[in-house]
Amino acid sequence: MHAALYVSKTGLSAQDKQLTTISNNLSNVGTVGFKRDRAVFEDLLYQTQRQPGGLANQNNELPSGLQLGTGVRVVATQKEFTPGSLEVTDQALDVAINGRGFIQVLQPDGNLAYTRNGQLQINGEGELVTNSGLLIEPGIVIPENTSQINISEDGIVSAHFTDDPQPQEIGQIQLADFINPSGLEAIGGNLYVETVASGNPVIGAPSEEGMGSLKQGMLESSNVDIVQEMVDMISTQRAYELNSKVVSSADQMLQYINQTL
Repeated sequence: MHAALYVSKTGLSAQDKQLTTISNNLSNVGTVGFKRDRAVFEDLLYQTQRQPGGLANQNNELPSGLQLGTGVRVVATQKEFTPGSLEVTDQALDVAINGRGFIQVLQPDGNLAYTRNGQLQINGEGELVTNSGLLIEPGIVIPENTSQINISEDGIVSAHFTDDPQPQEIGQIQLADFINPSGLEAIGGNLYVETVASGNPVIGAPSEEGMGSLKQGMLESSNVDIVQEMVDMISTQRAYELNSKVVSSADQMLQYINQTL
């Protein structure tokens, strides 16, 4: 079989994965705190038929070799943790992280997950939870007679009561940061979990030790750039067409050989 068939096949497969990545980015353009993915490509092994620098004869070396590539593959999808724009919502329980850090969330199995989505709500027991009902960590309970909630830039949560004009501190939102956020594993639901690649979480208060500050009444939008994704999609489509053309050309060459010989 013609080697170009297999090489172009890897190109078609890689561009298909690239298009899937772009599709997922565009699907989440309205997801709060979403971070876009980008596909990372690498070339496959080479078949070396003449070694660069090898001896052409006793007195001369080859200035270049003969190496035939075997195609391409998608080796990774990398999360880009560039900040999204901050949108004003004027909702007391909406908080945006302006800078580095993740809000800690307690999963049903007792393990921690991390999110950039600051859309918080109150469950039936007065606890601060995510939209999926997961408790934030450390837990904060809102008293029943609370008339107003304030969240400061350093994460202090204060409650105003109907019978007391003085606010009272009821807890603090802490953030977690990682040396390599791109190494986090995305598990859906706007959640990430730590891996060996991400490193251990560093816990701290907002606005301290490199952590971002909290902005009450605001949300961080997705960092997906629609124009960039459209350009990438056009480029991917053209690359797919060219690889398909290689398959067609190799097939015509094989057809010619079969009919001639």
